[in-house]
Formats: sequence, structure tokens, C-alpha cells
Amino acid sequence: MSQIVAPWRIGIDVGGTFTDLVLIDANGVVFPYKSPSEPANPAVGVLRSIEGASQKLGLDVRSLLKGCSHFIHGTTVATNLLLERKGARVGLITTHGFRDTIEIRRGYREFMWDHRTPWQDVLVPRSLRLPVVERMTPDGQVELALDKESVAASADVFRREGVEAVAICLLHAYANDAHERACAEMLAEALPAVYITTSSSLAPIVGEFERCSTTVANAYVAPKLLPYLSELARELRRRGLERDLLLVQSNGGAISLDQIGTRPVALALSGPAAGLASLRHFQQITGNENLISIEIGGTSCDVTVVTNGKVAETDSITVGDALIALPSVEIHTIGTGGGTICGVDAGGLLFVGPQGAGAKPGPACYGFGGKRPTITDAQLILGRLHEGTYAGGSLYLKTELADAALRDAFEGSLGAQVSVAAGAIIQLSNLSIRQAIEKVSLVRGLDPAKYVLVGAGGAGALHVADVARKLGIRRAFIPRLAGVFCAFGMCNADVRHDYVSTIGAPLSADVVATLRQALAELTQQGRQLLLADGFTPDEMDFEVRVDMRYAGQQWPISVSAEDLDPAKLRQQFEAEHERIYASVQPNSAVEVMTARVSAIGHLPVVSPIASQVSNRILAPIANRRAVQLTDETEPRREVPILAGANLQPGHYFVGPAIIEEATTTILVGDGDMIELDAFGNYHIDIALPTSGRNHD
Repeated sequence: MSQIVAPWRIGIDVGGTFTDLVLIDANGVVFPYKSPSEPANPAVGVLRSIEGASQKLGLDVRSLLKGCSHFIHGTTVATNLLLERKGARVGLITTHGFRDTIEIRRGYREFMWDHRTPWQDVLVPRSLRLPVVERMTPDGQVELALDKESVAASADVFRREGVEAVAICLLHAYANDAHERACAEMLAEALPAVYITTSSSLAPIVGEFERCSTTVANAYVAPKLLPYLSELARELRRRGLERDLLLVQSNGGAISLDQIGTRPVALALSGPAAGLASLRHFQQITGNENLISIEIGGTSCDVTVVTNGKVAETDSITVGDALIALPSVEIHTIGTGGGTICGVDAGGLLFVGPQGAGAKPGPACYGFGGKRPTITDAQLILGRLHEGTYAGGSLYLKTELADAALRDAFEGSLGAQVSVAAGAIIQLSNLSIRQAIEKVSLVRGLDPAKYVLVGAGGAGALHVADVARKLGIRRAFIPRLAGVFCAFGMCNADVRHDYVSTIGAPLSADVVATLRQALAELTQQGRQLLLADGFTPDEMDFEVRVDMRYAGQQWPISVSAEDLDPAKLRQQFEAEHERIYASVQPNSAVEVMTARVSAIGHLPVVSPIASQVSNRILAPIANRRAVQLTDETEPRREVPILAGANLQPGHYFVGPAIIEEATTTILVGDGDMIELDAFGNYHIDIALPTSGRNHD
């Protein structure tokens, strides 16, 4: 029988390759479990992981779910619907003359010299972008009354065209939502089976394109995502779960299924954003408020930065080609995961990604039918992974299959040796990870050498030491639960609700009074919802911020609104403006654009059990294996293999070494010193080149 003690929490993260489950019981005992995902039906992967975990724990499924106090789920369904363009058939209601806002966008490109690559088609074809006669002024005055006949005519078109969802985005609805509400009521009566969403309830912000794009994306995912979540919740309840299903939002906070119904697009970064809670936990363990995490799974590498204890956040993200203007953890994602496909292009150049092999067929070495080489195949060829079972026996890696895939892909390229191709793959993938880190650090005026690099995900620990060395980072950290990093974070994700109100006026004492009233109203809304969630006032926190800009500037900057003195607000704004843009305009007018409140309900923290560490002890060697340690062409070396199951807090080892953990494999470089802390996590002191940062 299982020794876990109720009540426990369960976090489940559905990734592109694996579905990860973490259970933390009342005593802090942590149980991780991984099982293959089912991309065609993610719910199957969730239920399969619950069944597998219950068997490992010696419990039946009903007992496992019945003893659960919080069941937190991170899902990639919203992301995949947007990336794969498999969402609903959407209609869009706009103010007459603005039906092409979503297609015109902002008129700029991320790569300014690339003026030839066409944009993707927008999520709503022009034939379903229908104008209605109405007009609001920027201050919310009715300039032209809503023509109800034009709304009724649009409803007829939507009915005839089989529209599944309607997005409503009218001009200046952030200032007065009366016309949007009237449209929604008429459409709900005319089209009772159609999902309807309004920009004023979802993203009441200045910026016609941003509001429109967010509202359309919400309508696009809702008819496919909400039924999946509802069916999963019903099935979990049928099998024994007595609590409401909680879902992780893009902002890193949890929300109930009932509350996500009006804003399912807030789940666009559901899985990766859960790493926020993990980083907060590991920040305390490392004693460092500056962390950069590389969470590398089967599909991608997600890079997140924590500076001075604060995780970087953004007020908008882009998924595929869809901009979503909702608060989110700032995560920079690149297509460099264990299952990323590699090869040689038509010009004879090596490429790594962005296409991935997914859960099925997966890397060639999995034996599920994959024929193209991946980063995982390269790691196996180099000896960093061993041939044999992984993920609790659900995978068996075969070297001969990886070898065949690389020989087929690189025949006549990169020399005759397969190891040369494998080394080149890892070298290029590490370079991509390094560049991703530089993009979120150096480009923003942050020195990565002053950070601890966290290697997370199933594959992060294979890359973290080498990437840290190349960036001049002296300290790396690998959670013992690295392979279930996001699922672990879900178990400690706070409940969070975000609110926004548009101000749009020059900074002055009168405007600050308006700002103070807006923040008070938003805070009260958040307090009421947290009370309904069951939180006491002592368990609540409210983060208040204000978006400001110089008059005429396109992008605002968000600063704390704890002190609403106009002079101090301007001082904060200009300090942040100087940090970002290296300039200020002392005599220019400053505008207050948006008031923001994040209402946070803190769940009791559950943490793994810490052990007493009395003495540092040299870690025992379990085996030795021939491994190519660097990405360069070099002879293989017999390298010590350490079994994670044999290692205890206080153990240390000086590399080179390979450490094989239950959910990850760690590559320790030449001269690196690795040590286990009281929680069984790994700290690596990186042996840097004597000349300092490696610039090769």
C-alpha cells in the first residue's frame, strides 16, 4: 500500500511528447510520473497518467482522486489550436469602416528588412468580418447610435455560414461598452448555440488591433477548448475527484473552469507559465533572486528570466500569428527540444528545427516509426544518453535506430562519422539556446553572468553546463524534479485574476485621482472574486500597476502604482524608460494610459521534505561509459556514471560525469563541481575558461 498521506495536490502538464504528473502529499512527499502524450486527444494522456500513477502508488484511481485537495492542469490545447489553425469558424462584428483592422495589424514587421514574406491568413476571412453602423468617441460618448438592423443582418449571415463563434470589437468600446453589450444580447438571442465574446469584457484597452486580435483568438479557441475541459472535468469527477478542476493561465496563476469560460484564450501559455511557481520555490533554495531558466522538453526550449525576485511579465504575447493582449509570464520559446528534427537543407547547411517529431513517431531511437534524426538521437550517439529504458519503462532508446537515422540524413555531409554529425547538432542547438538567453538578457541590458542558470525539463540538464560556460555564468541549478518542472510548479500555483481599466489622459493631480478610483474599483472586483473562491483577506494580495508613456509614444511602460504621488510616478516611469531605451525626455508630457490590478489568492505552500546535511561526501560511481563530452570532434572518454537514486544530500562530484536521474540526465563538464542540497537538487559550480567568458 502507498505511504502517501492525504490530502495531496496533483499537477498535470500536457506536453508535446510527455504528460507529466506530480503529486505532493500532506507531509511534503513528492511523487513524479511521466507517460506519453496523446496529441489527438490530450484527455487520454491525462487519464493515462492518472491510471499509471495510481498503479505505481498502489492505489486505485478513485482513492487517488478522492484524496486530492487541488487538481491543477496545464494544457497546450489552446496553443495548438492557434498554431495548427484548427480552431472554430469565427465571425467578427466591427464598427463600420474597421473590418480590416485585424488584417492591417500595426503595419510593422519583426524583421524590418523582410518585406517579402507574406503574413499568415487572419483567423477570420473577410466575408465573415461584418461591419455594423455605430460610433463611440474616445471618451465614451455616443456619436452614432447602434443600428440594430445591421446587427440582425450580420446574424443572418453568420447563421447561413455556419459560424461557431462570434467576436465583437467595436471602436472605443473600452470607454463605453454599451453597444458591444447590445450586440452580444441580440446575437445570443438570434444564435443561441454560438459562442459570443466581446472586447470590452476581455481586453478593455486602447489599441484597436490588439483588442480585436485578442477577441478573435478567444472566439477561435473557445468552441474546441471549453468542451474538452468540461468533458475532462466530468470524467475526473466521475472517477472520484471531489474538487473543482483548476487551470493554469498564461499569467502563471490558476483559475477555475467556471471562471475561464469567458476567456479561454488566457490558457495560451498554460503549461510553460506554471514554471513561474517552480522558479519562486527554487529562488529561495538557491538564495539568488536572479535566475534564468531553460525548460527543454520534447518540443521546445522555454526561456524565462527572474530579476530581483520578479519574473518578467508582458501585457501581450503572440502565438503563431495571433496577438493576445492579456497579462502573461514573459517566455521566449524556440524550437529546440529533445524531439526537434535535424538535417541538411538544399544548400548543404545543417539545420536544427523548428519542426519536431512530436510524441508519435518521436525521435528515431524511440522505435515508434520515426526516421528523421533529432537532438535526442544525437545525444544517444554521443553516449550522453544510454541505450535502454526511460520514463518508468514506457520508452526504450535504441542506438542502432539513431545511428541509421543520422547516416541517412547526413550521408555525404559533415564527414563520414556519425558522431561528427551528432556533435554538430548539439553545437548548433546549444548556440540557439545561448542566443535565446542573450535575447532576453543582454538585449535588455541584463548581464547573464550575474544570474544562476536553471536547467529544467527532461532535456535541460544535458545542455545547461555548456550553455552556462559559453555565457560566462558561474553557477547552474538543476532541480531533481527537472523533468516535471512545470507540473511541480502547478502544485504551488496561486489563484490569480487580472483586471484592467483605460485612463488615457496626461499625468496630473486630477488624473491621479481618477487613477486611484479606478484601482480601488478593480481591487474590489478582485477581492469579491477571491472571497467567492474561498480565500480569506489574509490570503489575498493585490498588485497594482499603471501603464505610462510619453505623449505620442506608441508603447507604454508599466510601473508600480503603490505610491500615487504624480512626481514619484513620473520618476518611476523615467527610470524604467532610461533602463529600456537609455534616454529620457524631462520636458515632455507623460500620459497615464491603463490601470492594472492582479488579485492573487495564496494557496498554502507545499514543499518537498528537506534532509539534514552534515558532511560533504564524494558521490559513489555506479558505472562508466564512453562519452563524447564536448560538441567538438574529439576522442570519447570513459566517464563516470552516477545513479541519481544512489545520491543523497551532501554528495558532491567533480566532473566530467553523467548523472542519470528518474526524469532527466545531467551532463557535468570537465572541472565542474556538482553538489546536492538538502532537497536533493543539484548545484553546479561551472569551470569557466581562464580568460573569462567564452566568446567562441
